[in-house]
Amino acid sequence: MLSGVRVIEIADEQAEYVGLLLAGLGAEVIKIEPPEGNSTRSIGPFAGDERDPEGSLYFWHYNRAKQSVALDLTTSSGRAQLRELAANGDVLVDSTKRGYLSSLGVSLDNLRAAAPSLITARVTPFGDDGPWSDWKGSDLIHLALGGPMMNSGYDPAPDGRYDLPPIAPQMWQAYHITGEQLALAIVAALVQRQRTGRGQHLDCAVHDAVSKCTELDIASWVMRAIPFYRQTSRHAAAAVSKSPTIAYTKDGRWVLIQPVAKERIPNLLVLLEKYGLDQPLRADFEAAAEPTGGALTGRYIPGSSAPTDLAIKCHDSLQRLFAKFTFDEVPWQEAQDAGILAAPLRRPEENIADPHWKVRSVFSEIEHPERDVKYVDITGKWVSDTTAWVVGARAPRLDEHHPAAGALKPSASRSSIPSGPRSAGGDGEENPFPLAGIRIFDFSWFLASAGGTRFLTALGAECIKVEWKSNPDSRLAVTAMAPVGGREARDRATGPLEGISATDYGDDYQNMGGQFHLKNSGKRGISLNVRDPRGLEIARRLISMSDVVAEGFSPGVLERWGLGYDVLRELKPDIIYAKQSGMGAFGTYGRMRTVGPVAQAFSGISELSGLPAPAMPAGWGYSYLDWIGAYSFGLSIAAAIYHRNETGDGQWIDASQVESGLFLGGTAYLDASVNGRSWQRFGNRSPYKQAAPHGAYRCAGQDSWIAIACFTDAEWESLCEVAGHPEWRSDSRFATLSARLDHQDELDRVVTSWSATADARALMETLQTAGVPAGACQTAEDRIDRDPQLRHLNWMTEVTGTKIGTWPIPELPVRMSGSTATVAGRIGRGAPNYGEDNAYVYAELLGMSDDEIAALAADEVI
Repeated sequence: MLSGVRVIEIADEQAEYVGLLLAGLGAEVIKIEPPEGNSTRSIGPFAGDERDPEGSLYFWHYNRAKQSVALDLTTSSGRAQLRELAANGDVLVDSTKRGYLSSLGVSLDNLRAAAPSLITARVTPFGDDGPWSDWKGSDLIHLALGGPMMNSGYDPAPDGRYDLPPIAPQMWQAYHITGEQLALAIVAALVQRQRTGRGQHLDCAVHDAVSKCTELDIASWVMRAIPFYRQTSRHAAAAVSKSPTIAYTKDGRWVLIQPVAKERIPNLLVLLEKYGLDQPLRADFEAAAEPTGGALTGRYIPGSSAPTDLAIKCHDSLQRLFAKFTFDEVPWQEAQDAGILAAPLRRPEENIADPHWKVRSVFSEIEHPERDVKYVDITGKWVSDTTAWVVGARAPRLDEHHPAAGALKPSASRSSIPSGPRSAGGDGEENPFPLAGIRIFDFSWFLASAGGTRFLTALGAECIKVEWKSNPDSRLAVTAMAPVGGREARDRATGPLEGISATDYGDDYQNMGGQFHLKNSGKRGISLNVRDPRGLEIARRLISMSDVVAEGFSPGVLERWGLGYDVLRELKPDIIYAKQSGMGAFGTYGRMRTVGPVAQAFSGISELSGLPAPAMPAGWGYSYLDWIGAYSFGLSIAAAIYHRNETGDGQWIDASQVESGLFLGGTAYLDASVNGRSWQRFGNRSPYKQAAPHGAYRCAGQDSWIAIACFTDAEWESLCEVAGHPEWRSDSRFATLSARLDHQDELDRVVTSWSATADARALMETLQTAGVPAGACQTAEDRIDRDPQLRHLNWMTEVTGTKIGTWPIPELPVRMSGSTATVAGRIGRGAPNYGEDNAYVYAELLGMSDDEIAALAADEVI
């Protein structure tokens, strides 16, 4: 998709994932390393467990398909070569320390001044200005401050006290979250440059990006001041539920179970009867008299409401069933066939041999001739009929691709950009929306697909969201419904507020969902019954006027409606048709049902979080893969737009939520194929980028914790000084990093004995001032009401919905110097009410008369 684009990367673990994504999309990525090699070459695991900078499996994974050029930027010749690379490139990605490049006379501003079409993209821990701009970050620190940790972990003790700390999901997730969003913004900037010829500067703080990547807790606190509580391997929620959602197999593995809808219980009883386990659930079901709901119903949204007693009994029945099987034999597919959302909690590397992923060419074998080894890596995120993910060569050896002076030619992309500004698609503003002039006909829903088009809307695309009342999107997430009394009541609130109910607002109830407002802001919305032939014809007319058709249904739905890709191309030859389902449109699993937790279990992401076995996996406390799926879906469409602008070709994109999770498995695949080692959980510790202490430590107050990460002896010595325990430095168990790694249990005990009486936020400030990476484990309340750096970064934007009113919504975390980008989109509005833009679409775009529109409405076509 990005063939001809050249990316210059000066990055550590904060931004190497950005370069990996761009390389996979076809860009030429030239990695600038210091003469001694990049710091990430010291991150494990290592091939053969030998600490060799050329054998880091971390480096192998995150730098596949890149080139290496070693430059000493402290020398004039090194700086001259950097200027030459930038002058002939398209994108420069930088995650160096604040002021480093400027101090050498090669600031990003200077590089852009010399090459005005250059796009520079900077990643920082907390931003280059603001009260925390000098603070140190790490994956652990960002997951603590950003909210994922306080959503993820284990159930409290029976008395409600959390006796275990929150758990940071492993595998560099803070930087994945950041990299996904920055890559999307970079591609959008490239699309804008195709029209204007201008480059620009992009800026993303990891803290900002991560803080926006939790799910229900933000909208629930914003709307109704509801705090959330973490639970073992299930969504954090307003109250801890009575039943776990993972079942134990008899060989010590785990299977995920999601709440069973009442209409699926007869199917469950048939399954249980096969194994002689249908009682006592059958009697309980026959005795239940729960209402089925009205005409407008919402799909199950994980974590949005507490399970019923009947749902808990379904869980218990499934747990008894699965406990009779080994992990490899457990009948989770039979449960899926019965309409039950179940999946094995796989380890990441267990997906490598799955025939489904082989059919979809998700994994590739990479040759490393110098080591006489072949290893398996994840090399694709979606499938297309026109473009392919680039596998590329093994990660480069240090300075392997150093060009001869003056030999580098301008990138192919640079040579084709317009020589002067051009106006297109309403793009006449000083800072235009990068995707101005793009129209998306949007069948997506829920976060994994609808979130992707929401990001494109924020970047300027006009998005027409299609719904029908018999099957609407996720409008009714109960915990995040707007409160009785609206914003005024919330501003006065000193505790949780009652939510609006259907009796309060009647038909307008469906327009009061805070989650829907957040996920679909900036979009236009129409009601359209595509199953009616007249509705289908309307859809065809709108598609012929669109650039993109996006959908998030199960495979085959649009084809059954008569809107398959062959039909779409007849309507618009260069159409981009992007679809995202749980497992993809083809392969061996067919219509396997997924939601975020199911995708996370199957992909291996759930197994990445938790204390070491035999402890239960902690999993993720929200639908993380809904967010990652949304970022990935948005990236696929933006890159397809760039490719179409270059070639004139549209394409069919088949994405899957599970594949977006597989792509995060990282070094687990390499460790398995090179070292024969299966992934094992390690709690909050850091065995690969070695650090000790490294964890979450109890502080004063209820469920209050601080994350601390000491990677160097200097950081440890500063912690000892802050703690007032200089004797820790001379203790032979703690005197060196190696010794501390060997005695982490004792180290954690002494650190906790000190931290347990301290205020987490005050201690965080003191440690960071002393140069120690530290961060309070923040809730949504902390981030929204108490975080001065997020406030400085303007991380929320006030957005008005026509019925729901004005509420703060997390803004895009990437600031673009030459573009306008905002969650309110070009129309400057919140999520659409049901059918809110019928008049605009049917009258203004399609030219229908009032009588025609009224007749279609009367016939329930629109």
